[in-house]
Amino acid sequence: MLARRPRNSLQFLQRQGRELKQQVDSLLSESRLKGALEASKRRDIYQRCIQLKQAIDENKNALQKLNKADEPAPVGNYHQKKEEELSLLDKLTHQLQELAMSISRESRTDSSVWEKAAPSALAMMPDNSAPPHLSLVPFKLLELRGSESGIEPLTEREEDDDFAEEHEEDDDDDEESEESDGEEEEVEEEEKQQENEYIAVGDFTAQQAGDLAFKKGEILHIIERNPDGWWMGKNARGNKGLVPRTYLEPCHKEGPESSEEGSEGDVALGDETAEGTEVKQRTDSQWSTVRKAVSEHVQQINTVDVLTTMGAIPAGFRPSTLFQLLEEGNQFQASYFLQPELTPSQLAFRDLMWDAKTGTIRSRPSRVSLILTLWSCKMIPVPGGSIQVLSRHVRLCLFDGSKVLSNIHTVRATWQPKKPKTWTFSPQVTGTLPCLLDGDCFIRSNSSSPDLGILFELGISYIRNSTGERGELSCGWVFLKLFDAGGIPIPAKTYELFLNGGTPADKGVEVDPSVSRRAHGSVFHQMMTMRRQPQLLVKLRSLNRRSRDLLSLLPETLVGSMCYIHLLIFYRQILGDVLLKDRMSMQSADLISNPILATFPKLLEQPDVMDALRSSWAEKESTLKRSEKRDREFLKAVFLLVYHDCAVPLLHSTLLPPFRWAEEETEAARWKVITDFLKQNQENQGALQALLSPEGVHEPFDISEQTYDFLDEVRRKQLDGGGPDRQLP
Repeated sequence: MLARRPRNSLQFLQRQGRELKQQVDSLLSESRLKGALEASKRRDIYQRCIQLKQAIDENKNALQKLNKADEPAPVGNYHQKKEEELSLLDKLTHQLQELAMSISRESRTDSSVWEKAAPSALAMMPDNSAPPHLSLVPFKLLELRGSESGIEPLTEREEDDDFAEEHEEDDDDDEESEESDGEEEEVEEEEKQQENEYIAVGDFTAQQAGDLAFKKGEILHIIERNPDGWWMGKNARGNKGLVPRTYLEPCHKEGPESSEEGSEGDVALGDETAEGTEVKQRTDSQWSTVRKAVSEHVQQINTVDVLTTMGAIPAGFRPSTLFQLLEEGNQFQASYFLQPELTPSQLAFRDLMWDAKTGTIRSRPSRVSLILTLWSCKMIPVPGGSIQVLSRHVRLCLFDGSKVLSNIHTVRATWQPKKPKTWTFSPQVTGTLPCLLDGDCFIRSNSSSPDLGILFELGISYIRNSTGERGELSCGWVFLKLFDAGGIPIPAKTYELFLNGGTPADKGVEVDPSVSRRAHGSVFHQMMTMRRQPQLLVKLRSLNRRSRDLLSLLPETLVGSMCYIHLLIFYRQILGDVLLKDRMSMQSADLISNPILATFPKLLEQPDVMDALRSSWAEKESTLKRSEKRDREFLKAVFLLVYHDCAVPLLHSTLLPPFRWAEEETEAARWKVITDFLKQNQENQGALQALLSPEGVHEPFDISEQTYDFLDEVRRKQLDGGGPDRQLP
């Protein structure tokens, strides 16, 4: 008897796609034959559009999760057939949207159809029908119109006009009341008009359909404020389009009670609501902090413009995009991805499972599991003498062309005064070298995106000599796709990657336009020109069996340094013991008393403390016998002792200044405290004497030092949308 073909096979999904196509074709034919449809018929067709769109989305999601290994039998040209099926589903979605838009135009005179269909109409928007930032606009503020990017806002004023036409026969008393309030409404309308007036602080060139280009100093009227930072604006000529928030400043003057520094007084804030954009008053002190951060970002853009005009930096330098994401919160930190994730049912862990046979956590292979070595950066332009460079570094993360899919990992570069345009990295960090210098990075991802790759951004931290202002600049970026058009992984070899200027959202911008990449003349001249282009040299290394086994014990998505991978594996193994093996009940969500689980993720945000733990463990491991090193349980017990002697006291010591990026004095002070502490531990054979000494002052005890709440970590990820998956502005 033949085995039944599983429901998640490519053949099954293709058959479903053909059935969906027949239903869409039937619906289109029905809408054409009936000409001018009655309201009830329009409502029925619209609801069927929504149902078909949901079915198409389900089929598309199942198709995207499908892997070649899931097939019960070999399939020829698997990836090509999968892409063709995805294209078919996208085409069907586009056809449904066009039908929905035509029905919505016919239904404008019939409010009942629109009111009943509006809550579900947002689902009708296809994934590829408009630029990604358009899909975030609230549906109730949109009127579907038939251009590719033509999603224009239906303003609150237009809704009020329609409402007034339906109520022209109101009582005379209401009319007199409206007249008495007319002057107040006009004043409020003028104030709102002023609140929506913004001035451009720099030039912006449209990058794709739907963007509105403008020049520095131009006045723009903001129609819609979208939460992703792309606002709908209109210029003096009446042209509409999307504009980046970071290029705009309010052009109205604040009242005498407002302070220039953004005090705790009333601040005008545009809040986006379901009915439109309205101005509310905020009096909380937290808003002043948010306002100050926005002002600092705008000021940084202004500073870059000034430095570019002065010739202190090349025209292709920009404020660092990845640094801005790191500053927004912890969702792009490695500690965020180190926490376990729950399944959709929230009854089990998705990426942490127990292997009863081996007595430890189960290995989890992923789609991407590789080791990347940063070799060097060549021909990087040197900033002028008006700024002092505090750090040269490379930030990297997993990227799909529009969204960041992992944590952002940073590797600091070294350079020689004789060769200031060349940055180098340590290929392998051992001994007392900081992990920040480790050029060997592991990459883990289980994303099914066909455009998955690694985004590299070269950056410098600087201080302006004249003002003392600090900032972070991008010196260029490059995107390395990890799969070719057929879905085959790219080969493991050394890649010379030419850098682009601007931000990852820009196209065709050069790092230094004075050395143009578009060279003319002889072949020799073109070769010499290419040699002067800024570039990054990286090497993808093939995995041996030991490396593959190590990486398979890590979370499904993580980017980090190879020099502390063994410490991460200890943490994951202890996490498995506590959550899977030793927990009394799998349904229990009580707080867990375990200092290492409560504090270890913090080490990934304080690399010098991680270096201290790495050094202490290496010293302890060198004293162990060979038989002891083969005993997994014994090694975990020794590691716990080392962690309690080293990392826990340092994390809560008042002598250790707070970690600050690229501050040489702070880094030197922290390393002195760490070195002295490690020396005392070595002399006293542990940290007990240092902990009990009156000279070792520590922070007041907090229960969070001892308790681990894995449900709280899951809640944070849910509030952040289940992960970064963040689209670049």
